[in-house]
Amino acid sequence: MKIANLVKLTGVSAAAFFAFTVAAPAQAPELVLLDGLKKGAWVLKSRGSTEEGERVCLGDPKLLLQIKHSGASCSRYVIEDSPQNLRVSYKCGGLGHGVTTIRGESSGLVQIQSQGIENNAPFSFSVEARHVGSC
Repeated sequence: MKIANLVKLTGVSAAAFFAFTVAAPAQAPELVLLDGLKKGAWVLKSRGSTEEGERVCLGDPKLLLQIKHSGASCSRYVIEDSPQNLRVSYKCGGLGHGVTTIRGESSGLVQIQSQGIENNAPFSFSVEARHVGSC
């Protein structure tokens, strides 16, 4: 009799566990640092450079994570996510992969360091991204 009750209790517990673990829909992880950035026009400038830099219209700040693989569909793994620092590893199939670190100084200024492989060649760069207004 005790074994039958134990089996019944185990079955009910397992059913309740699976009901709660499957019922909640999966959500994309929020990236705290990127969520706090201003939308609009940004200038990406190589650190230490005297050149003007590249102007981009930033609607989705996640584009800063894979500058060398922009437009590619990549999987991402978040290594660190805090209000001041974000570190993400990403893989883009045959196009390559990379690791990007973004250090936030304010909602309109971040430092980006990225390295990886693009089209079978290594890359490494550091840029300052600064919000300059609307697009």
